[in-house]
Amino acid sequence: MTQESNHKTYKLGLALSGGGAKGFAHLGVFKLLEECGLMPDVIVGTSVGSLMGTLFADGYSADELKELFTGREFSEFAQLQLPKSGLFDSKRFRYFLKRHLRAKTFEELKIPMIVVATDLDNGESHEFKSGPIVEAVTASCSIPIIFSPVVINGVHYVDGGLFHNFPVSIIRDMCERVIGVNVSPLVPQKYKQTIFHIAERSYHYMFRANTLEDREMCDVLIEAEEFGMYKTFDLENVEQIARIGYDAAIRAFELVIQENKYETLVKAIMARKNNILMP
Repeated sequence: MTQESNHKTYKLGLALSGGGAKGFAHLGVFKLLEECGLMPDVIVGTSVGSLMGTLFADGYSADELKELFTGREFSEFAQLQLPKSGLFDSKRFRYFLKRHLRAKTFEELKIPMIVVATDLDNGESHEFKSGPIVEAVTASCSIPIIFSPVVINGVHYVDGGLFHNFPVSIIRDMCERVIGVNVSPLVPQKYKQTIFHIAERSYHYMFRANTLEDREMCDVLIEAEEFGMYKTFDLENVEQIARIGYDAAIRAFELVIQENKYETLVKAIMARKNNILMP
């Protein structure tokens, strides 16, 4: 271990990208980490990455999270409104978080969590890591135009993906190793010519563009083209998307084992190799 790594705040960081329902792939990664006994010391997430990451940091297991989201519909999280600052309001999403989060503040979480949002008023990325959780996660998940901005202490916040959809850089300097999960590959697919779907598609292009440098910062990069087969608000395929995330994590971890890159990671993975290589 180098002298530099001895001064890092955390041994292992986990960075989770945004990507709407494709973020259920994060659950598959959580499952594999649990099987390896390889839990992160800090998590950073944008948009759905902040949602899944916060619930994981709150003590939910991968299986509990799958059960929490399976069978739900988009209308349970958002309500159509007369267009003001967004097509949907997020009151129902806030209620969902308040109902299911055990911790009320970041300080109460079992794993340190950083939620990335965008300060719309000042045009800059913002990191929430202390204080109340619900508004911060809601802000991080609020795709502009589709959802209304969230006002926190007089400032309007929206989806963190505008600047950091894959927020590896947020924790890179404080971690010895970083596992990154990018669930937002952009693949060609048909989309409807409506304001909702055009906005969704436009943000996909923007989000993808700002992930390129962060991908290079990962010690272990987990991603798969199959993520792109699912739409942003697809809540009907939780199990399938989670499985794709699990399989993508297996492939990424097998590569680490083959290249024997990182001793600590390899030892943890090899300790559960039979599970990892299961069909």
